[in-house]
Amino acid sequence: MKKKILLIATGGTIASHTGSVGLVPEISANEMLSCVPEIFDFCDVDAVQPYNIDSTNVTPSHWLTLAETIRKHYDTYDGFVVCHGTDTMSYTAAMLSYLIQHSPKPIVLTGSQQPIDKEDTDGRINLRDSFLYASSNVASDVVIVFQGKIIAGTRAKKVRTKSFNAFTSVDLPNLGIIRDGKIIQYITAAKADKPDFYTQINDKVALLTLTPGLSSEILDAYFRCNDAVVVSGYGTGGIPEGEYYGFYDVISSWERKGKTLVVTTQVHEEGSDMDVYRVGRGWKNRFDLLESYSMTYESIITKLMWILGQTKKDEEIRKLFYQTVNYDLIG
Repeated sequence: MKKKILLIATGGTIASHTGSVGLVPEISANEMLSCVPEIFDFCDVDAVQPYNIDSTNVTPSHWLTLAETIRKHYDTYDGFVVCHGTDTMSYTAAMLSYLIQHSPKPIVLTGSQQPIDKEDTDGRINLRDSFLYASSNVASDVVIVFQGKIIAGTRAKKVRTKSFNAFTSVDLPNLGIIRDGKIIQYITAAKADKPDFYTQINDKVALLTLTPGLSSEILDAYFRCNDAVVVSGYGTGGIPEGEYYGFYDVISSWERKGKTLVVTTQVHEEGSDMDVYRVGRGWKNRFDLLESYSMTYESIITKLMWILGQTKKDEEIRKLFYQTVNYDLIG
């Protein structure tokens, strides 16, 4: 019996036409399906289109709409394929990992670097592979399927702007690959009985990437406008000390007011380890901060949005932050 898969089209390059102002999402869900008729050989497909935008314009409200669309149709379908622009696909995959946790049914995000109606597009094979994976018995939870890679939703990062091999899995091997129409699964998680859906987030979370000479006034402004600030430090998570920067006073002030500080690293591989150097350990000993370790930017930011939508209590924030969801924390 064929699996029932719901296509959720949201726009992106895969759904774009070339116009006088550049690529614009205009291709409908059914038009995209007509480009890959072979998928109907192995699954039954319906389609919905909650919005049709360039993924650069994605907001947290779009994430909530997407999660609600899946929740509303969850019992009717065996899996879901979300067509999405590549620029913020990693953020959306991470956020869906937190809004829909432990899903026994696959939620597969995909897209392309070229519109699906172009002769040299990667869109057709990405879409076909995504439906193939969503129809399989091994698939579950939130993943990205792109250029034959199956990547956990919290580990994906876009690393190329134009090449078809656009995404990598950071610090975790691909869950599997799709080669010649066959799924080769490397990592398989135990499936839960049912998913946990969440409907509340707090989008007052910001990422500040340190640069030499950055004024403490900028850090102060970030805290003033947000409930949580992620500071991206150097190397293993170093943050400058001393009067020149004045970061200690700013963070002390906002910590007393209940703001959340997370420290991560600008280095994409191998994560943070603030205990290695004094410029990390000193901060960790002095402040009640959270260290991101192996988490990606995308996962840190979306996880904080999810956590702060559930609680304002420091102990609960810490507990939820260090609770592993869909491989977001490793080791």
